[in-house]
Amino acid sequence: MTEAMRPYQLTLQPSLGAEVHGIDLIADISNPVIDMIKQDVTQHKLVIFRNQKPISGQRQVEISQWFGQLESTFYKHEKSPHPDVFRVSNVESEGCTGVGRTGWHIDGSFQPEPFSHSLYYMHHVPDNGDTAFLPLNEFLKKVSEDKRKDWERLWMCSDRRGHHSHPIIYPHPTTGLKVLCFHLGMTDAFIWDKGTPNQRLTSPAETATILKDIHNEIVNSQLIYRHKWQVGDFIISDNLAIGHEATEETQYAPEQVGLRILHRTTVKGVKAPSKDNPCKDTI
Repeated sequence: MTEAMRPYQLTLQPSLGAEVHGIDLIADISNPVIDMIKQDVTQHKLVIFRNQKPISGQRQVEISQWFGQLESTFYKHEKSPHPDVFRVSNVESEGCTGVGRTGWHIDGSFQPEPFSHSLYYMHHVPDNGDTAFLPLNEFLKKVSEDKRKDWERLWMCSDRRGHHSHPIIYPHPTTGLKVLCFHLGMTDAFIWDKGTPNQRLTSPAETATILKDIHNEIVNSQLIYRHKWQVGDFIISDNLAIGHEATEETQYAPEQVGLRILHRTTVKGVKAPSKDNPCKDTI
């Protein structure tokens, strides 16, 4: 299917991603259209489908399976509409709380293969409570060359949820563009120069300094896109190409911002972050 034959309207956003209008995600969607949506997600990293009808947990799972096998997290909530749907909220009785507030991250950094895609549906839209996103390749291009070279020497060691170390900078397995594998709130330590005679583990103080440095570079990058949720929004993101964080307002009381209920699904990664991935980048 060619660009001219696209059966929906796709509009680039000024900062990050693209908006889609004119497609009903709960309807039957042909394989050629699914393939075009997958291409758009790879190209634009974040695709926001507007004005969707209510999407059930089962339908969200079906859409997620376009991208591969689902891999749900260990977080479960009794009100989740499906075992593979992670339900989060600002009210404990409605969903898991505090989610996404531990620091900038990609989903599943503690896994051997971090999730390839994350899909989001705001089941109940609050008055306030944005999700912030960051394009990782563009971010790396803004970091100074000296700092980027230092980060190239680092491997992250995830916290107790996993026992894996990943290079924090590596080529994306599909696009070949350099991205980050990171979680600023779930990293126990870093390894300098892994696999060389100079390999060493960072001290707690050094780890904290590195995490703070990455955080400061992100918040000063002027690349952050804050998504203000609207009724009917459904987002598909390339999890390996986009960092994200829930903003502070996502955990405000309903009396302040209204009830917030988000349904998230995650797609199993197929390849561990590796510096051996083919690289198509110039940085």
